[in-house]
Amino acid sequence: MPARTADAPHGDGLLRVGSIGPLVLETGGELPDVRLAFETWGRLNEDGSNAVLVQHALTGSSHVARGDAEEEGWWDSLVGPGRTVDTDRYFVVSVNMLGGCYGSTGPACLAPDGTPWGARFPFVTIRDAVRAESLLADQLGIGRWHSVLGGSMGGARALEWALMFPERVERCAVIACSAASSAEQIAFAQAQLQAIRLDPAYRGGDYYDGPHPEAGLGVARRIAHITYRAEQELEARFGRAEQDAERPLGSVLPADRGRYQVESYLDHQADKLVDRFDANSYVILTEALMSHDAARGRGSLEDALGAAASEFFIAAVDTDRLYFPWQSQRLAAALPGDVPVHLISSPVGHDAFLTQIHQLDDQLRAAFYSR
Repeated sequence: MPARTADAPHGDGLLRVGSIGPLVLETGGELPDVRLAFETWGRLNEDGSNAVLVQHALTGSSHVARGDAEEEGWWDSLVGPGRTVDTDRYFVVSVNMLGGCYGSTGPACLAPDGTPWGARFPFVTIRDAVRAESLLADQLGIGRWHSVLGGSMGGARALEWALMFPERVERCAVIACSAASSAEQIAFAQAQLQAIRLDPAYRGGDYYDGPHPEAGLGVARRIAHITYRAEQELEARFGRAEQDAERPLGSVLPADRGRYQVESYLDHQADKLVDRFDANSYVILTEALMSHDAARGRGSLEDALGAAASEFFIAAVDTDRLYFPWQSQRLAAALPGDVPVHLISSPVGHDAFLTQIHQLDDQLRAAFYSR
């Protein structure tokens, strides 16, 4: 019997869960019954030509835009009625990535023995996630995407869609992402993973019956968030200002000193993530992003990308110090034809792909959404 997609709810921006059955993973692991949580906006037309897939970043979710629930989405300025990706015209789909903690099968889910997967959850690559999404697309009746787009880790998934299923992706937008995770990106990621794994509460990943490794996850988020913002933004916002009445130089012992404002900011970002995210999922998704390499097993980068059949839209953030603009330029240069790199200009850094995406409205409309 084929796997079934959940029938309800069907409203815009409401979470649904579909079962795609067993999935054999790239490195040899297997998941016996994969479920993917997803949201949709708009309606699929009769010939299925208006489907758009929007891919989320590392700790993002499928909630791209407002819908019937009216909860704010992370790309509201780009996706919605009358927006660049107009949900009155397009059927927009967003899927919570395999291994995450927003409803898709992940390490906090129950394994066949009735206990959480925890440390037993297998290694997942970006390609595994895309293969799972392709099975969900089959169930939704989507044979070919009008466009697939995403930023950061979402850009890695978008690119792999175009390379793994070239016949199914007409257009592909890769924003603030590279063709492969670089040594520096892997180094930052490894420091985050060690912060989690060295937390005594982590217990090798089997912590669901006790305290969660909140301290380690918080440190991981602090490291990551520094790479998401630019030095000039942090300096302009915080400089060396003290946090309220706290005095960074006001104690004899280091442990008793007060905080600078930038420290308080990082503490706040850490607390927010700890409240909403699972540490094991952070590990699984971070390692998946570390695995990202468009050329792996496909020859040179030019060989790997030269066979791509999609129209491409490549964009970078001019102050990004996680995914440097030159990395987007290298990706574009290896693609067939003359592919320009569009720039978001912002002092914010990497996160401008979220907060300043409106800067690409005209270019995206002209390239993908005016037809």
